[in-house]
Amino acid sequence: HPLRAPPSSQDKIPQQNLESAMAKPQVVVAPVLMSKLSVNAPELYPSDYSSNYTESYEDGCEDYPTLSEYVQDFLNHLTEQPGSFETEIEQFAETLNDDALQELVELIYQLATSILNFSYMGARLCNYLSHHLTISPQSANFRQLLLQRCRTEYEVKDQAAKGNEFTQKRFHAFVHFLGELYLNLEIKGTNGQVTRVGILQVGLRELLNALFSNPMDDNLICAVKLLKLTGSVLEDAWKEKGKMDMEEIIQRIENVVLDANCSRDVKQMLLKLVELRSSNWGRVHATSTYREATPENDPNYFMNEPTFYASDGVPFTAADLDYQEEYQEFSQKVS
Repeated sequence: HPLRAPPSSQDKIPQQNLESAMAKPQVVVAPVLMSKLSVNAPELYPSDYSSNYTESYEDGCEDYPTLSEYVQDFLNHLTEQPGSFETEIEQFAETLNDDALQELVELIYQLATSILNFSYMGARLCNYLSHHLTISPQSANFRQLLLQRCRTEYEVKDQAAKGNEFTQKRFHAFVHFLGELYLNLEIKGTNGQVTRVGILQVGLRELLNALFSNPMDDNLICAVKLLKLTGSVLEDAWKEKGKMDMEEIIQRIENVVLDANCSRDVKQMLLKLVELRSSNWGRVHATSTYREATPENDPNYFMNEPTFYASDGVPFTAADLDYQEEYQEFSQKVS
């Protein structure tokens, strides 16, 4: 699964997005004082955000931050410094409890589906919390609540695929996030084996059906992005079960290219996706005669490179000449 690097500080999470998404009950998160996250750093806050609540701790004031403020500060921190995920996530999880688990799920879901560049990091965060968040036996666990939240959007997929521009945009963000969850959310068996969440595989198949059943440009673009992200993993999983689902999807794509009233550019995207799949999703296998792959002798050379996202949410790789400078910058961050 390719690495991604979140964007620059231009893509910080605006406070008002959370306020419009949900209420902000005063949830006390007392251990924040001991955090090593340095959330009072100015670069972690939107320009209109006041950080005086951290200073109030030192004055003995009881004005603790709400859960939404605390989570947002941490996610801004990850956006600025993605490499700190492994070193800081444990302390972040230890300060949470199950008193506001439903709100925590909603917060992460809203951020991951409203800011495209946070989809991947949000899925990683969900995977960690599903395994490490301490909860009482009486409560539903984090993963159960997360899947229930996703099911709410999934059940209106057919209407959403036919909806207006706003509805479709929200639906497409959900599709992308579910793809990231499928790749990152893991289940550990009793004997230690790690597997993906099977219900997400089924859900992605049905989401593709909804998108191709309404072959408008935006729906088709969403389907192409989802298959570029998850196609190789989905096909491998289906083949293990003896299923021909990917063959059916490719056939459907070819029918859309022939019959659907979509734009020429979108048809080109679909054809390139079919070509990508015919090359085993760009995966290069070793041959008996070793030859170092280069852009000149290997048509799939750039398929092995990470995918990054520009500040406007546009994905790019080393093959995109218009983003060479940004690609070099992000590559250095994750190396």
